[in-house]
Amino acid sequence: MKPLRLGCGAGYAGDRIEPAVDLAERGQLDYLVFECLAERTIALAQQQKLRDPSSGFDPLLEARMRRVLLPCAVHGTKIITNMGAANPFAAAQLTAAIASELGLGQLRIAAVTGDDVLAALLEQNPSIIESGKPLSDYAPNIVSANAYLGAAPIVDALKQGADVVITGRVGDPAMFLAAIIDYYGWAMDDWEKLGRGTLVGHLLECAGQITGGYFADPVKKPVQGLGRLGFPIAEVQADGSAVITKLSGSGGHVNEQTCKEQVLYEVHDPSAYFQADVIADFSKVRVRELGYDRVLVDGASGRKRTGLYKVSVGYRDRYIAEGMMSYAGSGARARAELAADIVKERLALRGIWPEEIRYDFIGINALHGSLGENVLSQGSHEPYEVRLRVAARCSTEAMAWDVVNEVETLYTNGPAGGGGAHRIVKEIIAVVSCLIPEDCVQTQTYWFGGHHEVGSKGRGDSASVDSLSQH
Repeated sequence: MKPLRLGCGAGYAGDRIEPAVDLAERGQLDYLVFECLAERTIALAQQQKLRDPSSGFDPLLEARMRRVLLPCAVHGTKIITNMGAANPFAAAQLTAAIASELGLGQLRIAAVTGDDVLAALLEQNPSIIESGKPLSDYAPNIVSANAYLGAAPIVDALKQGADVVITGRVGDPAMFLAAIIDYYGWAMDDWEKLGRGTLVGHLLECAGQITGGYFADPVKKPVQGLGRLGFPIAEVQADGSAVITKLSGSGGHVNEQTCKEQVLYEVHDPSAYFQADVIADFSKVRVRELGYDRVLVDGASGRKRTGLYKVSVGYRDRYIAEGMMSYAGSGARARAELAADIVKERLALRGIWPEEIRYDFIGINALHGSLGENVLSQGSHEPYEVRLRVAARCSTEAMAWDVVNEVETLYTNGPAGGGGAHRIVKEIIAVVSCLIPEDCVQTQTYWFGGHHEVGSKGRGDSASVDSLSQH
């Protein structure tokens, strides 16, 4: 059996489309995965769905599907994605319509739902991990609660003949793991292999990061061709070991360093990487270059899953105000500091007291605070350009506008030479986490295109539910 060829077409919602098209056309892939959900993305999608029930999925879904459905169909490549966000059902409907337009009505498209666990969570009222407070303390302002599903419902859909699987919130590596399980027929309790497959998913999930994108530094770690960066491919063996590579002719680079950085990316404890399917252990991972743009990664393992799902809870958390003004030329820093003092005085005179406020001087201390100022003081010159940023957390939208308007009035009421004013006020959607037993999560799969549509639900089972008729 030839090794599985598994590619990643996106590492976040707004990622480039061209590398995915290149993979679809030239990659000779068995599966192409688009990983497009960050922690806040789905909460924002839930807000959008509340405003318009037909929306709530990734805004680039249509553009991506129009570009990759045909080449994937030609090469027999299955597509897995969490671009469904808050509305996998509507995303699958749209994908089926696009497929029909392209003459691909035979494609079977599955929408996996069930990650929205708000109702079950409110009944349980678990403790929030970050604060220790009960969920009920956040209840009036909760926007969404989505569990990180595992690979099982995706595997089930693939086994039933899905050509495209669209999900909402799932664990990032789970989509890649599902492809490997489907291809090789791994058992869902083979913890060793599930741990290895999770490593493969973790390596691929951020797309261009492992091919040199997020890795690059022009001085210490130069990478060529970032404007035409290629996205990664994993050649996965039946035992879960994999060679990470990319398409010839594409930009970027895959080497031992890029892979090691990605192994550790967002992993708190390499010996216990908790996922819905398995507790993966990356502590004995081996990384070895086999040739140019070819890196062998193996040595991962795993143990039995916890039986709990992580849940991201999005809630409304007041408003953020951000106002900015730039100063350049001689005395730029002194004028920016005077501008900040003026804003402080104006807010005090008007009785405007945000819950939090900070005054940053971009180019001096915005990222590293006093450390940045200390480094600057060791030089022999003052900065030639400084951008003042005033950011405040406010209890009301009106107060937030008061703050940014005071920054804008620096144009004619502040130091000389201010320019490039910028104002923005937006509601804060904050995210906290909790846990829910997997038995409280019921998934459901809806089918579009191809044959008649049916649904199935449960963690990996196929109990029949109401028949659907959308085409």
